[in-house]
Amino acid sequence: MSAKILVIEDEPAIQALISVNLKRAGHEVVAALDAESARRHVDEALPDLILLDWMLPGTSGLDFARRLRGEARTRDVPIIMLTARGEEADKVQGLTVGADDYVTKPFSPKELLARIQAVLRRQRPHVAEDALEVGGLRLDPVTHRVTAGSCVVNLGPTEFRLLHFLMAHAERVHSRVQLLDQVWGDHVFVEERTVDVHIRRLRAALEATGHDGLVQTVRGSGYRLSAQPEQ
Repeated sequence: MSAKILVIEDEPAIQALISVNLKRAGHEVVAALDAESARRHVDEALPDLILLDWMLPGTSGLDFARRLRGEARTRDVPIIMLTARGEEADKVQGLTVGADDYVTKPFSPKELLARIQAVLRRQRPHVAEDALEVGGLRLDPVTHRVTAGSCVVNLGPTEFRLLHFLMAHAERVHSRVQLLDQVWGDHVFVEERTVDVHIRRLRAALEATGHDGLVQTVRGSGYRLSAQPEQ
């Protein structure tokens, strides 16, 4: 499971240790020493997950988490709080502001990686390495292969990412803007109709195996992937 992770930790030695272990596990790492520089990274591109130290200079990690949860663009980004404060009341406070998990220092790199994988699997299934299957269509993100029975479906890289996201959130309707943010990245500026072009390409590639009907248009809302036939 590879993801882009923003590490916000004001102690350089701890930040370096975390970054090295994350990179060894195959993650892309962006690091910041305080909330202000972290804000700039978030404004440039949303990470898949944020590791956030509670005690930061200036704006605290708790206040930064509260700010992220208060904005529409960042409210769904998974956050794991890192802190030496292990009391139950502190944990409750961290979770109350919107943290998805809470790791108390000192912690082992192995434990931290396991916590990260668990949160990503829950909150960002499209960045996981688990194979997905919907309506007889199977996608394996590790081998980058899509199959329908014994037939291999050949997709371009964008169509693959689009299908992966839709399969990971089967039955949910996503607007064109949401798909642009999640598949292309919210820092990439392309027109909404670009989504329509790639949806058509995806359907064309799935037509040979009869699975093009899985990708459905929801008029006035966007697109979804569903194993249920349209009414």
